[in-house]
Amino acid sequence: MDRRSFIKTAAAIPAATWIPSVFAQQKPFDPKPGAWRSFEVASRVEVLKPAGATRVWIPLPMAYETDYQKPIDNVWSGNYREAKYFRDPVYGAPGLFVEWAEAEKAPFVEVTSRFQTRDRAVDFSKPDPTLRPDPTTLKFYTAPTELIPTDGIVRQTAREITQGAKTDLQKARAIYDWVVENTFRDPKTRGCGVGDVKAMLETGNLSGKCADLNALYVGLARAAGLPARDVYGIRVAKSNFGYRSLGAGTENITRAQHCRAEVFLGGYGWVPVDPADVRKVVLEEKPQPTTLADPLVPAVREKLFGAWEMNWLAYNDAHDLALPNSKSAKIGFFMYPQAETAEGQLDSLDPDNFRYTIKAREIVG
Repeated sequence: MDRRSFIKTAAAIPAATWIPSVFAQQKPFDPKPGAWRSFEVASRVEVLKPAGATRVWIPLPMAYETDYQKPIDNVWSGNYREAKYFRDPVYGAPGLFVEWAEAEKAPFVEVTSRFQTRDRAVDFSKPDPTLRPDPTTLKFYTAPTELIPTDGIVRQTAREITQGAKTDLQKARAIYDWVVENTFRDPKTRGCGVGDVKAMLETGNLSGKCADLNALYVGLARAAGLPARDVYGIRVAKSNFGYRSLGAGTENITRAQHCRAEVFLGGYGWVPVDPADVRKVVLEEKPQPTTLADPLVPAVREKLFGAWEMNWLAYNDAHDLALPNSKSAKIGFFMYPQAETAEGQLDSLDPDNFRYTIKAREIVG
C-alpha cells in the first residue's frame, strides 16, 4: 500500500585539504537579513529490523513564521498504515508520526519539506524599549529541564561568570564569552552530544558538540535569570562566507544536525547565539593546533553573539519531549528521526537497525 498526504503547516572536508589561499578568498563573516532563500529537504527513513508495532517520528520545520524562517509545506509517502502530522502540546514542536502494520517486513517513509530562510542579526546599537519578556515567557524559559538544571553548581557558576555585569546584555555576553573560552569541541562525541549541563560542570569536562556546548550556555543563562532556549535543526547548505565547518559540504545532510541557542534580552527580543560553532571553527576549519586567536576565529566569535547565517533549518526548541503514541521514555530533544518497535526504542545513530538519509537542495527561481 502506498499513500500520500499533504498538509500546510505554520560532513566536513578533511582539514588537510585546507590551504592558505582559501582564507584569503573568504568574505568577512557578517550575516545580515537579506533576500529570502527557498530550500527543500527530503528524508527517507527505513526500519531494518521491524518487530510488532513499528513506529517512527520525524522532526519537521518550525510550524510558525519568524523573521528568519517561513514554512511552506510538507509531503510524505510510504507503505505505512498511518501517517499523521503532530505538534507537541508543550513546545509546539512539529513532527510526522508514522506507524506500520505488524506484517510489514520493509517499513519505509519519505518526507519532503519546503521552507524559506534568511540571515538574522541584532543591531545592539538600536534597542527597542517595547521588547520586554512577558511573565509567561520569563517563567517558561528560565525553568529547569531534566538535563539543564538551574540550581546548585549551575547557578553558582552563572553567578561567578556574571559578577559585575550590570545589564542583561552584559550578563548574556559574559556567559557567551565564558563558554567560548572554557569549552572545546570533541570530535569523538556521538552525534551532537547529550547536553547534560550538571555533569559537565561537576566533572569539569567541558567538551562535546553543539547540543552540549549550547545547552551549557542555555543553562547558565537561565540560572542567571535570562530566558534562553536551545533551537534544534540541521544545516542545509554551504556557508556563503567560505567557512567549510559552518555549512553542509554536500547535498547529503544526514549527519549535519546542529543545535543553536537564543537568549531573550530586554530591548532586543530573542537574540541568536552559537558559542558551539566558534569552537567548531577552532577545531575543524584548518589543521591543528588552532586557537581562539587564529585569524579565522575572531570575526566568527564576534558575530555569533547576535547573528546566525541561515544556511540552516530550525526544527524546534523542545526539551524532555513525550512523543505521541510512544511506549518509550521522553527524549531529551527532537533533532533526529526516532523509532521504536515491540522490542523498544531504537538508537537513532545505529545504522544496523535504523537507517535514514536526508538530502537538501536550494530552490532557485
